[in-house]
Amino acid sequence: MRILFGFLSGLLFGVGLVVAGMSDPAKVLNFLDLFGTWDPSLAFVMGGAAVTTFLGYRLVWRREKPLLLAGFEVPRRNDIDRDLILGAATFGVGWGIGGFCPGPAWTALPLAAPGTLVFLPAMLAGMALATLMKERRTAGARA
Repeated sequence: MRILFGFLSGLLFGVGLVVAGMSDPAKVLNFLDLFGTWDPSLAFVMGGAAVTTFLGYRLVWRREKPLLLAGFEVPRRNDIDRDLILGAATFGVGWGIGGFCPGPAWTALPLAAPGTLVFLPAMLAGMALATLMKERRTAGARA
């Protein structure tokens, strides 16, 4: 049941990205081009996502437990460390250069959006490299 709901949630998210035009990297790049062909529509997508998340959390936290799990899994950390800053900066630079973040990149794959076949392998390689570096650093700290 969890797999089915996970699939349906991902499908809804992907369809929403396509409908909002976020699978088109030009849409994102135009949003970032403040002094050129600026397109503010991404701000409305982000605002809609923020409002939906705000309301969704208010509704969900009223429940005793989630529908498909024994309890809520809430992150325990709230500190800002070097890994968070570097990860956020890398994400932002990649988003600004490629016009994609992970969700829209996957939705753009079947649409054959320009640059997708370059961006996705680079993104996956970057994720693998980051994981490897973190594992090595953790192993070095334990030794």
